[in-house]
Amino acid sequence: MKILTGTAIREADRFTIEHEPIESLALMERASEAIAQWICNHISQDVPLLFVVGKGNNGGDGLAVARMLHKVGYLCEAVVVFGRDQLSTECRTNLGRLPKGVRVSTRFDTLPDSGTVIVDALLGTGVRGEVTGLAADAIRQINASGCRVLSIDVPSGMVTEYGNLPGRLIVHADVTLTLEFPKLSLLLPEAGECAGVVTVLPIGLSEAYMEQVGTPYFYVDEELIRKMLLPRPRFGHKGCFGHALLVCGSEGMVGAAVLAAGAALRSGCGLVTVHLPREERVALQANHPAAMVSGDEQPCFSHLPQQPQRFTAIGVGPGLGQRLQTARALEALLQCGRPMVIDADALNLLAADPGLQELVPAGSILTPHPGELRRLVGEWEDDADRNERVRQLARRLSAYVVVKGAHTMVCTPEGICYFNPTGNAGMAKGGSGDVLTGLITGLLARGYPPLPAALVGVYLHGKAGDKATQYYGQEGVNAGDLADFIGETWAEWETGNTENPL
Repeated sequence: MKILTGTAIREADRFTIEHEPIESLALMERASEAIAQWICNHISQDVPLLFVVGKGNNGGDGLAVARMLHKVGYLCEAVVVFGRDQLSTECRTNLGRLPKGVRVSTRFDTLPDSGTVIVDALLGTGVRGEVTGLAADAIRQINASGCRVLSIDVPSGMVTEYGNLPGRLIVHADVTLTLEFPKLSLLLPEAGECAGVVTVLPIGLSEAYMEQVGTPYFYVDEELIRKMLLPRPRFGHKGCFGHALLVCGSEGMVGAAVLAAGAALRSGCGLVTVHLPREERVALQANHPAAMVSGDEQPCFSHLPQQPQRFTAIGVGPGLGQRLQTARALEALLQCGRPMVIDADALNLLAADPGLQELVPAGSILTPHPGELRRLVGEWEDDADRNERVRQLARRLSAYVVVKGAHTMVCTPEGICYFNPTGNAGMAKGGSGDVLTGLITGLLARGYPPLPAALVGVYLHGKAGDKATQYYGQEGVNAGDLADFIGETWAEWETGNTENPL
């Protein structure tokens, strides 16, 4: 799914109106029906709704939704912040269409009861500078209300791309219903927290326009992931599905190797070997007897496994440590000529020695968390600067960079950025990244090219985290829970394939 920015957002509306053809009011009605249907499916009719309405099309959407929900039994009230003469034509028309049962005022007489859901229809995607005046007052009142908040398209005050710097006045929403495609700012750390849970609602914008418009940003969905999945030949054997090598763990850090191995064994690859200190092998073999062991005589990674060319893909870094002998062994490993996933301490060693970066095989996948990313690219000023630095790193190394976090971003060497929708804050715990490294390494070994391996791995990892969190809760889930739920997700995707292959 493409993510549009700037004028392309408005052009998508204009193109749809001209080429479908459809009147602007009718397109607004279509969007409002999608929003109203979502509310009917998720909010009980005994919950009062307060619509805070601006003067543009976002406000028009809110008024149309209030009309639709009132007709099916919801108690709706609207605060129209601006005077009638300031409203857009569509907004003014929908104000006139409100039934008499919807109370309309021009300001908050009192703060609403905390049981009320506020529908934020104040400002949409046209915001550029700082919010001032009546709109700013309304945003402050919404944030002070203590009510649950549902924002239409974007939380009011949020710039749709870059520029949501700390201190900017933005509605703090619990849910954002974004129309047709997510807006970039909803997926970035500067202001994404203000959006709450982001749900994309299709409203039927022109498919012809969406196909031809250019953008460097994409939002991954399950349809894309399923199209990337490789078939599993009926007469295949373990040698057909690749051999993954994981170089992980050091004295006292064998858990990283255990976690990575568990995920690799769930990836679908044929064989998994783990290179770790020989004295630490018992923990791995006890937890994962299906994994083979390559033992290092030192308490850290100090030499290569025998015949490293026999492996189809290599993952390196979790729990590795940063000793001098490990840096030298990593230098040799980078020259093995195999597809590689580089994480954790291997990234830290790259950051400390730019010479090592020159040895990174083209097509490698780097998986930094924010701290590791800073060591690689330096401090950034804002989200725009961060993303540009990631692009430069991916281009310079001819690598794919997986920036871990909420809406994990995968950047290609060409500068295309893919944002992931799965996963949750419960996964923000030690070891989750080790699981991702093992999973992506296994997918590379299985035969996935680097970009599909990264996208499928990140999506599947997040999906497993969502399932684990449903079972244990965000506080209770830990990285060790993820591997089993990776298997459960595969099972869901495979259901029916063998019974009805057509």
